[in-house]
Amino acid sequence: MNIVYAVAQALGRFVKFNCLRVVVLHGERAPSTGGYVLACTHLSHLEPCILSFMMHRPIDWMARIEFYRYHLCVSLLDALDAFPVDRQGISVSAVRTAIRRVREGRIVGIFPEGGVVHGAESAVRGGGIKRGACVVAYRSAAPVVPVVVVGTDKLNRVGPWLPFRRGRVWMIFGEPIHPRLAEPRRRVARELMARDLQAAFQSLFGELCSSCGIDEREVA
Repeated sequence: MNIVYAVAQALGRFVKFNCLRVVVLHGERAPSTGGYVLACTHLSHLEPCILSFMMHRPIDWMARIEFYRYHLCVSLLDALDAFPVDRQGISVSAVRTAIRRVREGRIVGIFPEGGVVHGAESAVRGGGIKRGACVVAYRSAAPVVPVVVVGTDKLNRVGPWLPFRRGRVWMIFGEPIHPRLAEPRRRVARELMARDLQAAFQSLFGELCSSCGIDEREVA
């Protein structure tokens, strides 16, 4: 973990301690060693921040290329070991970077929905996902760990960030989904893995709402 990431993580934990109440279910499912793809749902732009200060191991986030338009953002994202992806096409360089880093034993964070998604289009409600996370997992022979994060969509106001832990966030980790390397047809193997990932998002969302008393209708 580099010094910039460590400082950012410490700052995030300080803010969390004073402002947020975060409930984590099945955090032990995230491997403590080895590389893997962390596939996260995306209700807001805050999931990378919250997951980064909640997890002990650093996460290399695949970030949309639009965030790389400004020099200050580029410097910060590079310092945090993030890397850009062009969501409008097939970002070969981003996929290659992700594969290499997973093979090096790192965690690569990806949002399979491709951007912030709400309502029926959300993966937790059966919405579609992109196959990039499955491609990286298959090519690196590493698992995908699904995680559903709820509550971040309510943090776009000042109120939840005031002291005394007014903000609420819930997250649940799924069992690692391993690529079907025995399947000789790569496209079929990736499609099957994507299907498993979609099912996991929906199942985890239901379990999270049931276990924590969350009204699904109040989730964006």
